[in-house]
Amino acid sequence: MSTRLVQLRKGSVRVVALVEEPHLRVLAGISSIYALANEAIRDGKKLSLLAREMAKDDVLDYDTVYDGRSDWRIHPAIDHPEESARCLVTGTGLTHLGSARDRQAMHVRTDDIDNLTDSMKMFRYGLDGGRPAAGETGASPEWFYKGTGGILRAHDEPLEVPEYAEDGGEEAEIAGVYLISPAGQPVRIGMTVGNEFSDHCFEKRNYLYLASSKLRNCAIGPELVIDPEFESVPGEVSIKRNGQNVWAQSVRTGEAEMCHSLRNIEHHHFKFGEHRRPGDVHVHFFGADRLSFGEGVRLSDGDLMQIQFEGFGRPLRNSVLVNSAPPNPIKVTPLG
Repeated sequence: MSTRLVQLRKGSVRVVALVEEPHLRVLAGISSIYALANEAIRDGKKLSLLAREMAKDDVLDYDTVYDGRSDWRIHPAIDHPEESARCLVTGTGLTHLGSARDRQAMHVRTDDIDNLTDSMKMFRYGLDGGRPAAGETGASPEWFYKGTGGILRAHDEPLEVPEYAEDGGEEAEIAGVYLISPAGQPVRIGMTVGNEFSDHCFEKRNYLYLASSKLRNCAIGPELVIDPEFESVPGEVSIKRNGQNVWAQSVRTGEAEMCHSLRNIEHHHFKFGEHRRPGDVHVHFFGADRLSFGEGVRLSDGDLMQIQFEGFGRPLRNSVLVNSAPPNPIKVTPLG
């Protein structure tokens, strides 16, 4: 069984707890997974072993916390507790073999490279070179930036469609969670369920809008899973409106479902020296298998998105919050 952790907060007080269904066992003297991971690096210990050593007798009822009936609230599964800007939220797209369903013609392999869309060319690069042999460097995947840690939302917190956006849509994914050691070495703390919320209508206008379509808040959690199985992970994603199912599908992620290996994705993210700054946290989304947007669903204010992957703990739920205020042009004041 993988070790699963949650971060909790009550006012200004924070704790980390070990998931022992149906309870949460609080860790002694630890206020964040960030601090726990740093202690494991410093002491040369396995993170899962250290967490179990620090688990104490205090337990909380998980159902009460999960359903929002406790004074304790679930916090995002990772953060930089001192400086949110030192948490970098990024992702890799066109990774999943099934994602071709939502990018027209990606199922078709052709030797006429000049007639392929740029998206399909990128997907083909992954099919042809995304799984390099040990010691070799493979094809670089599509990479995008979502923001700093300030955009991360927790289980049961709404995801906002800002007033300037055209849309907001769920992307059911697994995200890798990393910490850069004092020696500048990327360390994978674990993985977590994520909703990589994006503006698909804006992206659809032109693929060059992908970068700004990704600059949205997103959700991770509720649990961080240490050393999970990531070969082929089945999941379920659903959209409810006024308590009724609008859309629901099975999804699947993991290395067997992707055209890029995890090792290749991690290399191409951390090859940049700026991504290996000691003390920084990284949350990296690994891509989606299926989107409701790709099947013609447009989310509305109040819709409830739920994502669950086998072996990754309880489902992640977030509502959609549409900001209906008229766009307000941002004015820049010249300093001169």
